[in-house]
Amino acid sequence: MRVIAGSARGTKLFSPEGNAIRPTLDRVREALFNMLGPSLEDARFLDLFAGTGANGIEALSRGAAECVFVDLSRDAHRIQRENLLKTRLAADAQTLTLELPRDIARIPGDFDLIFADPPYDYAHYPALLEAAGQRLLRPGGSFVIEHQRRVELPDNAGGLVRTKFKHYGDVALSVYEHPESAG
Repeated sequence: MRVIAGSARGTKLFSPEGNAIRPTLDRVREALFNMLGPSLEDARFLDLFAGTGANGIEALSRGAAECVFVDLSRDAHRIQRENLLKTRLAADAQTLTLELPRDIARIPGDFDLIFADPPYDYAHYPALLEAAGQRLLRPGGSFVIEHQRRVELPDNAGGLVRTKFKHYGDVALSVYEHPESAG
């Protein structure tokens, strides 16, 4: 797994042995960041269920101003810190150990872009959308959720509407925005 583009392009990232963390496939990550395009420049990026940190690191590498990484696993945070140091992007990053959606109110600030890659057996998508949509996403921002294609996510939740749905084999990306931004 490598950083695809930007200042850390080509840097090989650390990832754990085994199946405890399921990194986003490179082709899905590339599609995600092509979709986000210029909105990354100087953005505040929130990486929920961050795992290795590859998505937040990709955002920072491509010009995001800062990234907050959230994961419940302390092992994931160790790997994130190693990857941030390796890519020289640690100064613009913060890692938090939180359970989602329960602890979402403990995430500081609001964000231009939110990416969530929950475990595939995650059952709290509506609650996550509700909490993040009301508390964390700036008007004009986007909230992207990676999920299994067969999992049905709501079209509306938390004051957000789904504006895009793309799938890549069994993996899907659903993009949510505030209705006034979705125009």
